[in-house]
Amino acid sequence: MGVSSATGPTPNKGYEAAGLQKLGMIVEQLQQLVPMLGATSEAGAAVLKALGSLAKHVPPGSVTPAGQKSMAENTMMRATQANQQMQALKQGGAGGQQAGQQGMAA
Repeated sequence: MGVSSATGPTPNKGYEAAGLQKLGMIVEQLQQLVPMLGATSEAGAAVLKALGSLAKHVPPGSVTPAGQKSMAENTMMRATQANQQMQALKQGGAGGQQAGQQGMAA
């Protein structure tokens, strides 16, 4: 008949821990938004509602200074890579336009 495994798929605990750490940082950022938006504003109320839902999934101590530094470094690295890719595309696009203009002149 059909083939089935003896055990089901198991979650990757490393990914789960990294996800909880990111979620913890997002919760911190949302907490910083509340005073800016005001708890009585429509946006502030939505942030408070989201905090109520998300904060219960973040265990205490899940956001460490080392984790924050690592995430900031990763974000900066991704931004640098994206910037380099955009510069390469712009240079490649400009070169293609010049070649097209030269071909039209001939």
